[in-house]
Amino acid sequence: MTIRKLNKKILIPICIMAIISILTIYSALTYTSSELGNLALKQVLWYFIGILLVVFLIHMKNEYLYRHTTFLYILGNILLLGLLLFATPVNNSKCWFTIPGIGSVQPSEFMKIFIMLMLATMIHNFRSDYKNPSLKQEFIFILQSLGIVLIPSILTFLQPDTGAVIIYFIIYFCMMFASGIRIRWFLIAGGVFLLLIGIIFGLFFLQQELFIDLFGTNLFYRFERIFNWQSGTGLQLENALAAIGSAGFFGHGFNQTPIYFPESSTDFIFAVYASNFGFFGVLILLGVIIYFDIQIILVAKRKLADTDKYILAGILGMLLFQQIQNIGMTVGLLPITGITLPFISYGGSSLLSYMVILGIILNISMEKSRHYKYK
Repeated sequence: MTIRKLNKKILIPICIMAIISILTIYSALTYTSSELGNLALKQVLWYFIGILLVVFLIHMKNEYLYRHTTFLYILGNILLLGLLLFATPVNNSKCWFTIPGIGSVQPSEFMKIFIMLMLATMIHNFRSDYKNPSLKQEFIFILQSLGIVLIPSILTFLQPDTGAVIIYFIIYFCMMFASGIRIRWFLIAGGVFLLLIGIIFGLFFLQQELFIDLFGTNLFYRFERIFNWQSGTGLQLENALAAIGSAGFFGHGFNQTPIYFPESSTDFIFAVYASNFGFFGVLILLGVIIYFDIQIILVAKRKLADTDKYILAGILGMLLFQQIQNIGMTVGLLPITGITLPFISYGGSSLLSYMVILGIILNISMEKSRHYKYK
């Protein structure tokens, strides 16, 4: 009965994206270090484990996650702190725990889920306690919820993993918007954000020595990498654009990526796919992604428990941002960041986190309106 109740309109695009992911990663092996092994085969394994996770979540229901939110959130922060203290640096970053015989685990990928769960329960409790909150009550709640996001954001930024931090705040603003708090808080936050960004960018472009004194060379080089997209320079972007631009309508063909560019199986997986399957293949992939996103929106429009609606707002905001950012940076329209394409890019932790999210979405799509109680 449970299998028949599963939302096929959500499962079908996931199956298509899984096939695209495995084929494209296999094609990217041409320019991938042999030391990493067969990433396509590993991706198949991660998808298999992910399916088991989805089955487990469907059996346990989302209420199980909601009731253990605080534990999961604390565990996630402990893991992030453990990275800074004990992890072995990889490319000057402490983003992964290395587990012999298994591979690398990236806690920040799962922290996105823990933040969503924590915020959803907080918003639910706040709305239950205050039907018509005052400005003071809303302000206190905003500070409390912002603190929940700031703790993992600081720990993640120090790794450093700027892309994950951006996603944390995308999730936060989407869920807070769905919570129904007054619009004036978003206008104030937007003004403060623009002011801070203006000051930081002003220092970066006009007072670079002062910028380095205040923020360090690490952040300076991260800014330089981001702004390389303005001139279209850099081996990664130039070669990716050449591969995409020369693909034509039907592409160079499967496993025929014409030129090398770094991170071809992860951050720049879209360039490999576009070079292999051309404009026609890109239309298919974009169609599948858009169809999947629309199905999530349709689920969110149903009569659901408020906690489920908050979770879906965070999930949709995160997915839309990652999809737009990853594809945009690949074609030179947006700054280059270490943000992967959901369900397509290679990565064990990344894919498993998305499969957990898939399990949550499927549970919500099967449940009628419910009201959870937790404090």
